[in-house]
Amino acid sequence: MSAPAGKKIAVLDFGGQYAHLIASRVRRLGAYTEIVSPADLDRDTARREYAGLIYSGGPASVYEPGAPHSRPELLECEVPILGICYGHQLIMLQAGGAVEAAEGREYGPARLKLSAGVGVFAGEDLERHPVVWMSHGDEVARLPAGFSAVASTEDCRYAAVADPERRIYGIQFHPEVKDSERGDEYLKNFIAICGLSGSWNLDDFLEAETARIRAQVGDSKVFLLISGGVDSTVAFALLARCLPHDHLLGLFVDTGFMRENEGVEVERALRELGVRLITADASDQYFARLAGVYDPEEKRKRIGELFLEVQAQETAKLGLNDADWRLGQGTIYPDTIESGATKHSHRIKTHHNRVPAIEALIAAGKVVEPLRDLYKDEVRRLGRLLGLPSEIVERHPFPGPGLAVRLLCLEKPLADTPDSVAMQNALERGEIAGDADAARIQDALARAHLGFRVLPLLSVGVQGDQRSYARCGALFAEDLTRIDWDFYFDIARRIPNRYRLLNRTLLNVARKSSGPLAALEIVARTPVDLSPARTALLRRADHIVHTFQREAGIYDEIWQFPTVLAPAGLAGSDGESIILRPIISIDAMTASVYRMRPEQLNELAPRLLALDGVDLVFYDLTSKPPGTIEWE
Repeated sequence: MSAPAGKKIAVLDFGGQYAHLIASRVRRLGAYTEIVSPADLDRDTARREYAGLIYSGGPASVYEPGAPHSRPELLECEVPILGICYGHQLIMLQAGGAVEAAEGREYGPARLKLSAGVGVFAGEDLERHPVVWMSHGDEVARLPAGFSAVASTEDCRYAAVADPERRIYGIQFHPEVKDSERGDEYLKNFIAICGLSGSWNLDDFLEAETARIRAQVGDSKVFLLISGGVDSTVAFALLARCLPHDHLLGLFVDTGFMRENEGVEVERALRELGVRLITADASDQYFARLAGVYDPEEKRKRIGELFLEVQAQETAKLGLNDADWRLGQGTIYPDTIESGATKHSHRIKTHHNRVPAIEALIAAGKVVEPLRDLYKDEVRRLGRLLGLPSEIVERHPFPGPGLAVRLLCLEKPLADTPDSVAMQNALERGEIAGDADAARIQDALARAHLGFRVLPLLSVGVQGDQRSYARCGALFAEDLTRIDWDFYFDIARRIPNRYRLLNRTLLNVARKSSGPLAALEIVARTPVDLSPARTALLRRADHIVHTFQREAGIYDEIWQFPTVLAPAGLAGSDGESIILRPIISIDAMTASVYRMRPEQLNELAPRLLALDGVDLVFYDLTSKPPGTIEWE
């Protein structure tokens, strides 16, 4: 879909993972947006075609050679401009201010202190101090002429600035993420400044996408890969709306990494919707293809490639003419953006539906992805618009590769470096690294009588809009029955901000050890891969967690609850660790951690610890950023 000149907002994509989230959120709030490359937009085009510009975030530093820049002349285009994170810093630099590396990085929540209710903050209560979401390592050091500071946080002096006369605004935080409490209001205010309030809605998208799909597919047919999750089911419903019944066929592949009874439940639910569906048990092929594979990217690549091979096998069995068929996928935008899809974007992780073989089909025009520009909240709303039942639309997301991306693998113990040794000395033994942040962290650990261990594990994270593949740390308490969530989440935020080699903080909630914390030794299990035995153990643990959510009545309070099996256990044992990752989100681009009530956690954790092969149970305290939702 497009919109008339002057009736849309351009989002300049500087490569941040949130560029399309900004566009999506603004559309959701009632104004049409287009993603544009900064280099392709000049002042006259901006003035003629758009009612406003939003400069997105990005992984680079604005002062580095080769960092993506827009044309400075855009600041004189006489339409409202909003800079977010990197975009805010770029505007300040181009207008004559200064940007430099921050002394303290900010990832996650911060309290915003407003000093003026102007521009995007019009009508705000200056005493409110809302939570906003930060993800940056640089900061504005000096403001240009014409700009004044209108908000700050504890660690950021220029969290928001404004030049009301030129209608140019800059904010260091991310208003587009749901964790910024008043973010929607700030974006609504910007839409109003642009004069576009209430000018677009999801019904418009549905009509436009229906026309686009029919034009793309023509007389061809679509072979849709179905996982049974929300995305693939809504994608099927939308394709069914657009195509004749005999032009759409669903393929459900059992990879061997499905949840307990998942295959049976998926098939039953989809057949009730009237899907033309075939199923293929490819579990033996998947276990054989993934044996001895340890790297997360290689795992995802092989999983995606084998999906195509299984599709080809099933097409051959049915005697279908491959030339008549296109591949359909329930890809949503986080899959694309985290895979590094845009010109400047940084790969967070390659999704199974973005491996090279599928990218080649996309380039050839052989892939149909009706949801590729939507986020999870929009997919759910679209599902309701299409008449799908709530038990399908509100189902927890489950990754296409299934439990394979929740089974961490390790070929050999991680090698220590001078930096990692210094970090472990500081955190585990209280050897202060010589700065105020480190001292505050270690003082908090000492006052709470907490132990800390840097675990022999790596996980994928996103820090400053870049992918990180880093170590994680864990808090250990003597008394496992007392949980002070406010304290734990505060310390979990501070640790990755201070120690660059960490992207996650966990809390140990159960362990098969009654000895003192000082004697607790955790070691890596190597080599471990995606074996049927480990998969079966994780499937049992996942089933316990899923069942407990229903029993406790908390399923609908949680957006997604990954359960992870990690190859780390107590010295002298053969066991591993279970990591609980309950999160709250809307669009998968950001996430906060669900706070399970202590009495519930104290009931769930022992059930998992009772499993043969489990030494420790952890609760992941990490927001996104700096940790991704999935561990791989």
